[in-house]
Amino acid sequence: MSERMSKRAVHTPGAPRPAGVYSQGVVAGGFLYTAGFGPQDPVTGEIPEGVGAQTAQVLRNVAAVLAEQGLSLRDVVKVTTHLQHLKRDFAAYDAAYREFFSEPCPVRTTVGSDLMDILVEIDVVAVVPGREGRSDESSIRSG
Repeated sequence: MSERMSKRAVHTPGAPRPAGVYSQGVVAGGFLYTAGFGPQDPVTGEIPEGVGAQTAQVLRNVAAVLAEQGLSLRDVVKVTTHLQHLKRDFAAYDAAYREFFSEPCPVRTTVGSDLMDILVEIDVVAVVPGREGRSDESSIRSG
């Protein structure tokens, strides 16, 4: 078990370029982990008005990173969301979010955070099919 786990960076022009020293996504251990994305349009850099429109743009940015690996939002198993105004914006955020996910929905954590000039930031974890990917339901037993 001393074999080191491999990891591979994911890059796409379909999502905003990193603002620092980090990857847009990393594939490791059968999962794709994305960076936290804001609502910047990857081409123009513009930020839409309102938490609903920002949530939609963030999820399009996340989806672009997933698509680079042949994945979609259906492959997402975990979502972490940061809202600038948690109490004020949660309902509008949740309504926009529901347009992108269907059952079985991923698990989700939503927290209030001090964000830099944006209302929402989201990162996800997605299952990568293949050798290290999805578990066969028959191999998961309860009790």
